Amino acid sequence: MSINLNFSVSRVRKIPMKDFFKNPEKVNYSISPNGKYIAYLAPYNGRLNVFVQQIGSDTPVRITSVAERDIMNYFWGNDRTILYLKDNAGDENFHLYSITIEGKNEKDLTPFEGIRCQIVDELDDSETDILIELNKRVSEVFDVYRLNFETGEMNIVAKNPGNVSGWITDHEGKIRIATTTDGVNTGIMYRESENDEFKTVLTTNFKETLSPLFFTFDNKYIYAASNLGRDKSSIVKYDIANAREMDVIFEHDDVDVTRLSYSKKRKVLTGISYTTWKRQRSFLDEEMKRIFIKLEKELGSYEIVITDTDDNEDMFIVRTYSDRSYGAYYIYDKNTDKLTKISDISPWIIEDEMAEMRPVTYTSRDGLTINGYLTLPKTVDPKNLPVVINPHGGPWHRDNWGFNPEVQFLANRGFAVLQMNFRGSTGYGKKFWESSFKEWGKSMQDDISDGVKWLIDQGIADPKKIAIYGGSYGGYATLAGLTFTPDIYAAGVDYVGVSNLFTFMKSVPPYWKPYLEMLYEMVGDPEKDELLMKNASPVFHVDKIKAPLFIAQGRKDPRVNVNESDQMVIALQKRGIEVPYMVKDNEGHGFSNEENRFDFYEAMEKFLAKHLLCKTN
Repeated sequence: MSINLNFSVSRVRKIPMKDFFKNPEKVNYSISPNGKYIAYLAPYNGRLNVFVQQIGSDTPVRITSVAERDIMNYFWGNDRTILYLKDNAGDENFHLYSITIEGKNEKDLTPFEGIRCQIVDELDDSETDILIELNKRVSEVFDVYRLNFETGEMNIVAKNPGNVSGWITDHEGKIRIATTTDGVNTGIMYRESENDEFKTVLTTNFKETLSPLFFTFDNKYIYAASNLGRDKSSIVKYDIANAREMDVIFEHDDVDVTRLSYSKKRKVLTGISYTTWKRQRSFLDEEMKRIFIKLEKELGSYEIVITDTDDNEDMFIVRTYSDRSYGAYYIYDKNTDKLTKISDISPWIIEDEMAEMRPVTYTSRDGLTINGYLTLPKTVDPKNLPVVINPHGGPWHRDNWGFNPEVQFLANRGFAVLQMNFRGSTGYGKKFWESSFKEWGKSMQDDISDGVKWLIDQGIADPKKIAIYGGSYGGYATLAGLTFTPDIYAAGVDYVGVSNLFTFMKSVPPYWKPYLEMLYEMVGDPEKDELLMKNASPVFHVDKIKAPLFIAQGRKDPRVNVNESDQMVIALQKRGIEVPYMVKDNEGHGFSNEENRFDFYEAMEKFLAKHLLCKTN
């Protein structure tokens, strides 16, 4: 596929690195159940903290004072209480805290060492209680507790028999469904009421999924995303008690559909959203359709998302964004039909200075269509450019259209950036996903290499100035690119990437262990596939590396242990090769703290400039 290479040669200033990576001015707005207050995250002493503001007032109140790590997730417990999750230095063992909207009575509600808290149901109809899950009793699995966040009283309400991977409540907050795994097979257990025993109603191989979304409004059936008997996941109505598909609500020929919205107050389905090259919508409700028509008329071509509403569904929090803007937040009052802007997220980002993110496709060497995004720098003729190849993490994830600070930063520095949804990327159906199994470093990597070839054939890339950079699986792909295709890349940056598939499997967090058999089938079995895994582990092939490599790692990373980076560095040093290595002791799987992000991207900029921009043909 060719692309339109029309471009603007207007001068664009070199934007300070920190503008791309500093904390937003205000973000993650939400509205109180009674619709009288809004809360949001904003920096205080370099960390994102929670602020609360009465609607109509210009005086916010900062209610938290965390100093060591940003608050990333919070929600309203009731009209007077905010609940938030926070881990310790990136270890992902999240604790749940409560605090009043005046900033008083802050409490750690789950003060357990080495334990992870996850939210099951916020119980909107309760003023004091929520359902949480903790791996407190057994580290590998999670039990459900009913927690009174005002008194701290906590009682177990669903005990994990050892194979439950998730719990689902009905509209009354009753636990009615449990999903199970034996590592390869996935099951769904169901009960009519909490007084009944769970019974297994469906068992499938993990390659086939029926993912319950929520119950029908009479709590009798469920809506689910299902790829049973089909390649692409569709939204279906499902008779859970009898394991029978009733109706297909929505399906798409090209992509999975997994998101369904509803009105809790009006008890109607409101819409479907899915992603082709960007978000698409299909409305199921005239009122929601009318609201979006109003918003689109006032907000123009930006992507629009309703992120929260009050209990009466009269007041809505609306967010905009695009490929060139983080966007802004608004309040929409349905009763007055009035839209009021609250705040830009990062007002220092000037949209006209940002580069356009264009959808592209190319064909892999074995005939698959690979979808991706190409971002070209604004200030130069898009020919014979230095390029950064940027494979995503996961790997069972996908890149999306939207504002990406890394991509915009690199484009501002003169690099073209290619992101590709290589085989195994989610959203393109079962067959495309399965085509990645046991293909780490093989056809998955070929898809990335084929993207490089496509850029060269298009005349966009300078073949001698191509770097590869990624995080997590993207970090693995960086190491694989430098070891298995050493002649393609002039430099590589590995950010919390896997280097050794054997040690990676051994060091997974305890709550990943129920999925190990699944990983063995998707990546490789350390015993049965020993040769395959050794051939796919970059650490055993460092002798092939020709290009300079920069590695960054969080010391407390629970997903990709620091040993993954340590052993890669040691292997290179044994060959007498110095490798720049940045380790942050107070970080996990990626750098959360602002000052650590600054250090990393400053070092990456210098590294890429040295090995690509200063390199002559």
